[in-house]
Amino acid sequence: LKTGNKIPLLGLGVYDMYHQEAELAVLNALAIGYRLIDTASMYENEVQIGNALQQTTVPRSEIYLTTKLNNTDHGYDQALRAFDASLKKLQQDYVDLYLIHWPIKEGRKESWKALENIYASGRAKAIGVANYTLPFLKELETYANMAPTLNQIEFTPWLFQEEVLNYCNKNNIQLQSYSPITRGQKFNDPRLIALCEQYQKTPAQIILNWNIQLGVSTIPKSAKKERLQENFDAQHFTLNAQDVELMNTFNEGFRICDDPAIFL
Repeated sequence: LKTGNKIPLLGLGVYDMYHQEAELAVLNALAIGYRLIDTASMYENEVQIGNALQQTTVPRSEIYLTTKLNNTDHGYDQALRAFDASLKKLQQDYVDLYLIHWPIKEGRKESWKALENIYASGRAKAIGVANYTLPFLKELETYANMAPTLNQIEFTPWLFQEEVLNYCNKNNIQLQSYSPITRGQKFNDPRLIALCEQYQKTPAQIILNWNIQLGVSTIPKSAKKERLQENFDAQHFTLNAQDVELMNTFNEGFRICDDPAIFL
């Protein structure tokens, strides 16, 4: 990253996991070898993630922990308070990355100023944004004293946001994809199935490796041990350049989550 720190290209997203399930998923993931854990205030499981981090034998220095500012906490003072609350729930004195979760119309400028303050304090080793498409990134340029370290967006072969990828690459902003495997909704695409047969890999592994080959960090969600292992193993082969290019042509604007344009 531009901060000089490193981030794993493959991590665990914990959206829609609660209670014991969230705690166990993190412990299993860390045991498998995951070192990037991505949560958010909005997910309402920071306490469970914190509990897991207290239980694991993996040193904290080896774990890359991300959390995010909730939509209801925008504004300078509110964002500072929200960050303190997240640290307390996570039982941490710092996080590796703190993100603005969505570019809410009212308050996103003040929120970014708060994140710059948090970064300066050392309590977040990096700061960034999520769901920032080009208009939001260009707006951010007009008032940010420092550019975001990372931008986390919905990014799949079927939602190939090439303009955002190119902008981030040009400006040394790490791109990260959430919902990378489309919650399984595109696993029956015949073009994907053909690649699975060619490489003898699962649909999820093909899609995750595509992200990795593009240099995009990715955070698939799973609470099942066998799926966690399957996703982690996506790092252990290489799609050739022609097949990466082929997958780039799958784009059809298919979204799982809201289009950030609603906040323009």
